Amino acid sequence: MLVGVPKEIKDSEYRVGLVPSTVRELTANGHHVIVEQRAGLGAGLGDADYEAVGAKIVPAADEVYARAELIVKVKEPHAEERKKLRPGQILFTYLHLAADPEQTADLMASGAIAIAYETVTSPQGALP
Repeated sequence: MLVGVPKEIKDSEYRVGLVPSTVRELTANGHHVIVEQRAGLGAGLGDADYEAVGAKIVPAADEVYARAELIVKVKEPHAEERKKLRPGQILFTYLHLAADPEQTADLMASGAIAIAYETVTSPQGALP
């Protein structure tokens, strides 16, 4: 699977969807990871940190959205990001859909498979 990590664009959001240790696990298990240039800088993670564990750095979010089968983010996608989603593509992030009917409608219209972090639980019912 090709996993993509765009830079977060929400104001004052400095986290990144995947850290290098997770990228290492993904690539060790046969997946490919692309990371938008400077996506991890706000969290103190440079492009070289991602390249060292097998990720490919791409220059812009447009390439991440165009190529990746799975998009991993931290925050809910802004309207401009939702327009880049395509049918069958998987989005894994916090969504908070109940408070945002416009986001819900956009995600449904995109045909993407949207998985909300806040709804994922372990077999015991705990948040992983």
